[in-house]
Amino acid sequence: MKNSFDFKSMLANAWVQGAIPPALLIVLVIIVEIGSPGFLTGETLALLLSNTAVLFILATGVTFVILIGGIDLSIQAVASLASVILAQLLPSMGLLAFPVAIAAGLVFGILSGVVHVWLRVPSFVATLATGGVVAGMALWLANGRAITIEEGGRASTSWINATIAGTPVVVLIAIGVGLASYLGLRYSRFGRQSLAVGAGEPAAYAAGINVDRTKIVAFALSGTLAAIAGVILAARLSSGSPSLANQLLLPAIAAVIVGGTAITGGLGGVGRTAVGALIISIVRIGMTFVGVNIFAENVVFGAVLIAAVAITIDRSKIAIIK
Repeated sequence: MKNSFDFKSMLANAWVQGAIPPALLIVLVIIVEIGSPGFLTGETLALLLSNTAVLFILATGVTFVILIGGIDLSIQAVASLASVILAQLLPSMGLLAFPVAIAAGLVFGILSGVVHVWLRVPSFVATLATGGVVAGMALWLANGRAITIEEGGRASTSWINATIAGTPVVVLIAIGVGLASYLGLRYSRFGRQSLAVGAGEPAAYAAGINVDRTKIVAFALSGTLAAIAGVILAARLSSGSPSLANQLLLPAIAAVIVGGTAITGGLGGVGRTAVGALIISIVRIGMTFVGVNIFAENVVFGAVLIAAVAITIDRSKIAIIK
């Protein structure tokens, strides 16, 4: 006799998948507050949002790529390179160093897309290779060391560390990025085409969608937002380094998947990524509050990512799991 309660079918329900991340976020906040009273104070919440801002921007970029059914493994290298470029150019160029560093991210994002589309290289290989090139360039430009942003350069970065009406500027930047990305995905032709490509490339081709262009734009956005995250990190830490963002790749991808965006593409969005980024940040800060060893972070993130993929993956689109 078949069990009337099918747990797998319940998890496959789109509504359930969408409800799990917000519910998990609420549960985590309650657990951390019980384990360490005082977590829900204004100062701690401001720190939480400030730390989440960079992760959210980075994760928003890779959301575009995951929605089309791809993956971008170069984002941490692009963010680190942007930090190095900013630290090097600030003394001579001032505020103009920001668009130059961000433009570098755009260029390498386009490069990843072109390699993937024109050479027909799987996205994880294309971006892994591009990330290697970018990481090598960052090491070469910085001579393998961190570059401190001196007092003269800090005058051009002080606005990032400021607050407006009590709200950190980095949080306002993240909100701006999130709103623009949300509106773009929801109301633009590119957004609709991205979801169509992720849902099924053959159908997208049949519908007349320029799949190659959509993919390149997605990678370009990922590279650009990775660079924005990198310059914000450099400004906040007053230094640029070839390894500055090396620990952010796993949390960024985990934020996207934990938020409910399907790793196979075609389902998800920036709103879900925002929830996922908050979950990851609360897990990170919560572990510190309750005394978990900081070196266990990646163990936790890896376990969370496996669980999230297992829940959100659309197995109907994959005949054989390899």
